[in-house]
Amino acid sequence: MLPAACRAALFLSLCLAGPAAAQDCTGKLGTSRVMQVDPSGLQVGTKHFPQTLDLADREVVLTFDDGPLPGTTSSVLKTLARECVRATFFVIGRNVAAHPDLLRREIAEGHTVGHHSMTHPMTLADIPYDKAVADIEKGINADDKAAYGATGTRPRVPFFRFPGFGASPELLDYLKGRGIGVFGADLWASDWNPMTPEEQLTLVMARLDHAGRGIILFHDTRAQTAKMLPAFLSALKERGYRVVHIVPALPKTATAP
Repeated sequence: MLPAACRAALFLSLCLAGPAAAQDCTGKLGTSRVMQVDPSGLQVGTKHFPQTLDLADREVVLTFDDGPLPGTTSSVLKTLARECVRATFFVIGRNVAAHPDLLRREIAEGHTVGHHSMTHPMTLADIPYDKAVADIEKGINADDKAAYGATGTRPRVPFFRFPGFGASPELLDYLKGRGIGVFGADLWASDWNPMTPEEQLTLVMARLDHAGRGIILFHDTRAQTAKMLPAFLSALKERGYRVVHIVPALPKTATAP
């Protein structure tokens, strides 16, 4: 078996290269850069925390919650591939267990897969601490087993987003102790509310133009979002926005003198 550092380097190289590297992305929106994010103590997204990722003006990180789900997730992946765009999917363990092929497709197509609990309680902060921790860990294990065939002491991608942003100080401390970074968001499309794809596009672009940058939250389980996404990516390109793909930074290792 490869040493841990080599496995990590291989994982990152796949994230950096991936299928899109061999794809002709001329004229597409594309992914402008890859940001390596250190998960240690990470808590970002101004809808949840005081700070966010170090993004330049008109840089966005696209994130999708609650999948995978046949139909909508497949449509989202097809649209992203067509524009050479990479995103981050925060997946629910029970959906992963039901649709592991979709999870593996997300990874094969170069996207980052983080974690979103096993059952999506609303919220983890509102249930007993031990049950909340168990739901978090079951979700991580289900995701890693489906994606990589085995689980470890630390998730392969140590990124987590709380369902409904329902964190507590105790749960945040628990994830910090596990070396798992926590993502909120800087803006969202409110796609849990029924609306037409056109209404949703107008709403999210108005919010993005006001913010100028940030982590955007969508749900790949929503048909209206899947239908809106092609027009949204076109709007990003037309208005000069650039997509940043986030991946976990390589573990720090001791270096020889």
